[in-house]
Amino acid sequence: MAAVDSFYLLYREIARSCNCYMEALALVGAWYTARKSITVVCDFYSLVRLHFIPRLVSRADLIKQYGRWAVVSGATDGIGRAYAEELASRGLNIVLISRNQEKLQMVAKDIADTYKVETDIIVADFSSGREIYDPIREALKDKDIGILVNNVAVFYPYPQYFTQVSEDKLWDIINVNIAAASLMVHIVLPGMVERKKGAVVTISSGSCCKPTPQLAAFSASKAYLDHFSRALQYEYASKGIFVQSLIPFYVATNMTTPGSFLHKCPWLVPSPKVYAHHAVSTLGISKRTTGYWSHSIQVLLRDFTLTLFVSLELEPFERVAPRRSIQFLFAQYMPEWLWVWGANILNRSLRKEALSCKA
Repeated sequence: MAAVDSFYLLYREIARSCNCYMEALALVGAWYTARKSITVVCDFYSLVRLHFIPRLVSRADLIKQYGRWAVVSGATDGIGRAYAEELASRGLNIVLISRNQEKLQMVAKDIADTYKVETDIIVADFSSGREIYDPIREALKDKDIGILVNNVAVFYPYPQYFTQVSEDKLWDIINVNIAAASLMVHIVLPGMVERKKGAVVTISSGSCCKPTPQLAAFSASKAYLDHFSRALQYEYASKGIFVQSLIPFYVATNMTTPGSFLHKCPWLVPSPKVYAHHAVSTLGISKRTTGYWSHSIQVLLRDFTLTLFVSLELEPFERVAPRRSIQFLFAQYMPEWLWVWGANILNRSLRKEALSCKA
């Protein structure tokens, strides 16, 4: 009986001494949940302000805001062509740069006939290195370049381990994904600074957010573009230049395997035309954005779900990582191991689909 009483007294003393710690932990938990909830509300407001409010008001006058001409690299296909068409629909004259003269002429004529704007073409193979930039500089020197869109890029034929990527492909990634954007900015930026207005849009990729296995060189090159754009914004914002880093997740371009599951979810994986329409509306508003409401809302939903899991003391992501949406789990707030795990699953699936199509 005495032993029982002693244990009860000991338990009561321990509970009394731990009570203050439990209260402190409860306060920490409440503070964390409140902070995360406020973050989600702010993100939701930013989502509405960025992707929906601009669609309810009159479109910005991009010519008055930035200038009469826009230059778009990699402009004959995918996001580049769609972005050029969207700018042309707002009255800007377009300079298209790509390596295929026949396709350039066709796209330039189509844009000029459809939108009644002036178009010009520059044939340039960005994989050729330094020698191509003097002709580009000469062709652009007399034009009032208001917007530069760095879109040209080289992608893996499908996700591959680094040693399986050819040396030629690696040099193309360096020359096209990294050097092209740097040199194009170097060409047009002095004129923008002189006029004290202009915009530089660089299209990066969601794979830039964290190291992405099976896309090592590609994701690293896109990380360079993202950091390059953000640094330029700090350097030149005071001079009237707006620099935007676009970080799209999957868009249904020729970089994704036709017929794959990525093409079967159009509201998650938009067409280039839909993506460009939304992305252009963010110009001048957001310095760094996915460019598309669905890509952004996935971020918001993930943050909300994570907050809910934490507040309910559940274990997030243990059993809820569906293959079709893992690429939208925006990496900034995600543990790197989880990003790598998801990227491996997704890229193995894409590689398998690509190889089965080649067979």
